[in-house]
Amino acid sequence: MTGGGPLAALGVFSVLPVPASARVPGPGVLRWLPLVGALIGALASVPALAVWRGSGEGAPLLAAALVIGSLALLTRGLHLDGTADLADGLGSGRPAEQALALMRRPDVGAFGVAALVCVLLVQVAALSVVLEDSSRAAGPVGVVLATTAGRVAVLHAAARPAAAGSALGVLVAGAGSPAVRWTATLLLLAAAAGLRLLAGGSAADAAWAVAAVLVALAAGAGLTAHAARRLGGVTGDVFGAVVETGTTAALVVLAAGTVWA
Repeated sequence: MTGGGPLAALGVFSVLPVPASARVPGPGVLRWLPLVGALIGALASVPALAVWRGSGEGAPLLAAALVIGSLALLTRGLHLDGTADLADGLGSGRPAEQALALMRRPDVGAFGVAALVCVLLVQVAALSVVLEDSSRAAGPVGVVLATTAGRVAVLHAAARPAAAGSALGVLVAGAGSPAVRWTATLLLLAAAAGLRLLAGGSAADAAWAVAAVLVALAAGAGLTAHAARRLGGVTGDVFGAVVETGTTAALVVLAAGTVWA
């Protein structure tokens, strides 16, 4: 039995407990990926509350490390693995067929290691800046916006054809339609502004939150375009890299907002 609803998305894209039957993806399951991102972003923020009290009190750097580590645990490192594989494939400079074969190998090469180190360092550093200047309400809101933005970027990536040999058919069926991806985009932009205001932010803070979403989507689109051109289409590894790239870009913009506000 397969499914394409939110339970199936949780089963495929997270470690959260769902019925065994829900762990087999059905058509359209990818469309629920942003919802998964919002949920795991909220859950990953919980450990930070043990060492961070908001508004500069506590240990924001340690809190940021706990959040990013929790995100990796909650997703089984799925998107980080895709990031490493894509970095190895693109970094090799080989033709599409050879690059795809390299990406399917179980080991991680030098490009993959470098990509993971850079992504995780930037995420932790950017989030620590955000938490340093955020209230206990605004900090988790920033995490949720970043994790959701990276996954909405995947909906846009799903509009591209799959690369040769990639088994994305069931996963992306119906998820790359204009109605799905633009509805998710508009809802996220509205939520970015609304949640930031509800968390006690100013109009400028809300504008930075919207900018973070837009930059995350642009970064994801740029990576998708480059990967599709080099590989002849998109793959699951591309989707994973888009998630991490979008999340990272959003956190960097939110950090910039605290510096320049």
